[in-house]
Amino acid sequence: MDVIDILGTPIPDAGPVFLSALAVHVTAGITCVICGAIAALTRNGSPRHLRFGRVYLWGLTVVYVTLTVMSAIRWRENLHLFAIGTLAIITALTGYANRRQRPDVHILGMGTSYVLLLTGFYVDNGPHLPLWDRLPAIAYWLLPALIGFPLITRAIVRRRHPDAPART
Repeated sequence: MDVIDILGTPIPDAGPVFLSALAVHVTAGITCVICGAIAALTRNGSPRHLRFGRVYLWGLTVVYVTLTVMSAIRWRENLHLFAIGTLAIITALTGYANRRQRPDVHILGMGTSYVLLLTGFYVDNGPHLPLWDRLPAIAYWLLPALIGFPLITRAIVRRRHPDAPART
């Protein structure tokens, strides 16, 4: 299979359907990274949190649909990414479904989906990124979780105990 080089990143030339899906996938992924971070950093239930959280979820849905298309075309090469994406959409939908009744599950589900989104990105692109290309492959799998899960835990604890003084 031929490879196209875009900004130093090798992209498989698997035909126009794959490349079209990839273009939409990248755009939706960038939208998810930005909107997910904004939603996570704003007060739960605020208009900004709701707006950016919804955009994140719709963006993640587009990421998953395009991932499914690309995985169907290149199954052997993308199976692991399809598994990560499937877990990401499942955890996001679980978080969304529990947004009112079980806020801790909401935080855990949405936060985990964001960690999985970043994990998929780094597993696929880490070897081609400056600085990340110097890390062992296991780092692409573990670093998003090692950074993300303490932050998710902190958010859940702060939600349960809003009057507790912040530690410095």
